[in-house]
Amino acid sequence: MRYHFFAYISRMKYILRWGLMRNTFPENDMEHSMQAAMIAHALALIGNKRYGRGYDAEHIMALALYHDASEVITGDLPTPIKNNNAVIKEEYNKIADIAAQRLLGMLPEDLKDDYEPLILPDENTEEWRIVKAADRICAFIKCLEEAKSGNREFAEAQVGIQNSINAIELEEVQDFMREFVPGFGLSLDQITRENG
Repeated sequence: MRYHFFAYISRMKYILRWGLMRNTFPENDMEHSMQAAMIAHALALIGNKRYGRGYDAEHIMALALYHDASEVITGDLPTPIKNNNAVIKEEYNKIADIAAQRLLGMLPEDLKDDYEPLILPDENTEEWRIVKAADRICAFIKCLEEAKSGNREFAEAQVGIQNSINAIELEEVQDFMREFVPGFGLSLDQITRENG
């Protein structure tokens, strides 16, 4: 028997994000998922080392890696459409759940139990809260990078995203924003000089 889970997931590279915005450079779901996984992992480590949290950093990294997996079937519905109408959001979430079940159906039985918590995560956990924080940080970084390229299209989004991140009551999120995010607004030469 052949299974197509990974062949399907690899098509995340064809799902473009920020569909309603003029992008200086396009971003796809696969790129975003890797960045979210790296940031979520870092948030978990900061939380554990500095604030005594008991996060499973590797599990959180895996959650982040698959957090948009269903979009390989549904596509990326732009945030202004998804979040500005409660009925659309509820229906989209139902469609995303159906898509996640379809993805799980592409796995052999002996692996489904391992992937189910990643593809259909419990969204009421602290681990998921870290993933969602990482997702917001990625959006803020996208805004910074677009601004650095001279694109003002993301200016209002940047303010709103910054406010949503400031409202996250996790010290590890604020530490990451203060210590790591400013570098995304710098040129390669500036980064090199500061860390040379």
